[in-house]
Amino acid sequence: MAAVILPTPSGGTRSYELREATAWQQPAAPLTSRRAYAAAHVIPLITADNTPGAPAQLDWDTTLAYRHELWSYGLGVADAMDTAQRGMGLDWPATQQLIKRSGAEAATVLAGNNPSLRGKTVRDLVACGAGTDQLDLAEVPTGPAGVQMVLNAYREQLAVVAESGAKAILMASRALAKAASGPEDYLSVYSTLLEEVDQPVILHWLGTMFDPALAGYWGSADITAATATFQELIDGHAAKVDGVKVSLLDAAHETALRATLPAGVRLYTGDDFNYPELIHGDGTHRSDALLGIFAAIYPAASAALQSYDAGEPDRARSILDSTRELGLHIFSAPTFYYKTGIAFLSWLNGKQPGFQMVGGLHSGRSVLHLARTFELANEAGLLLQPDLAARRMGQYLSVNGVSA
Repeated sequence: MAAVILPTPSGGTRSYELREATAWQQPAAPLTSRRAYAAAHVIPLITADNTPGAPAQLDWDTTLAYRHELWSYGLGVADAMDTAQRGMGLDWPATQQLIKRSGAEAATVLAGNNPSLRGKTVRDLVACGAGTDQLDLAEVPTGPAGVQMVLNAYREQLAVVAESGAKAILMASRALAKAASGPEDYLSVYSTLLEEVDQPVILHWLGTMFDPALAGYWGSADITAATATFQELIDGHAAKVDGVKVSLLDAAHETALRATLPAGVRLYTGDDFNYPELIHGDGTHRSDALLGIFAAIYPAASAALQSYDAGEPDRARSILDSTRELGLHIFSAPTFYYKTGIAFLSWLNGKQPGFQMVGGLHSGRSVLHLARTFELANEAGLLLQPDLAARRMGQYLSVNGVSA
């Protein structure tokens, strides 16, 4: 098998040998025991500026091909989310195109004969984030005028998602966190939107480890108080809530919330640390999934869900557990740079031509961090073409001054 010379924390190097490729199987029928969306990243044109603040220019063919890859494993795609660099390089003009193109692409997939997608709708295949990031945060005032700006911005983005045919995900809003005076402003904005939408949406609660600008979301820095507001909103509009995605990296909080949700409202775990046990469940309740880590581990995630469908829960849990250390590493602090690891694995696996990210975010992790990502992906069987991955890893290390 291929071997690579990897750097060590002490400044030296060591030889590392890759395992044989794992023969992951795509599903032969729709996945049914859990509903799962992989939050997909975006791939820029290699020749684009790709520096902080530059307009996002995407390689559309490669970006959409990655979504086809996820669909081929029976997973839905959560698009235009934080994994796609919303608020970290992907601007609203590019986001609009991404939503429209992903919805249209999902429709073409459904027109095919993929047995793993039989009976699915566009909403099952793709859910897209609707937020307020078209607003200039510096121009959003605190108080009623700012809250109204937020409401109108959400409406604009929800219209784009609705037109695409995708399911809408109401993303957490930096602008609302700035404008709101307390819980009542959150309830007012979200209640108005839920009353206006035609189809149930997913509510997204994103923690400060992913975005520090969202401190005090739902009107309080106290999680218990914030959860009470969140619960009040859900209870009052359950018919318009498909589910909630909670990204607080707190398994106990998610388990408690999950048990209190109204009938028919799903909890889509966004916990990229504790997803194995949350998806597995506690015998009474279990979480569905809307996860960034699934974009990196999608063959294993699909295999686990296939095992749940086959009545093999222990095998399913074992597969998910085998990816945990990789997830913990990719999402290690500063957590908001997890996207770099996902793009790096995409490049290692031949899913994009270069290791580039919108806004220069490919520089968000160190050489040692990415070398460890490479190791853990190999151990989990997630280097799909080991020889290619070894060659690309060697090229990356050589460019960055690591010599054999």
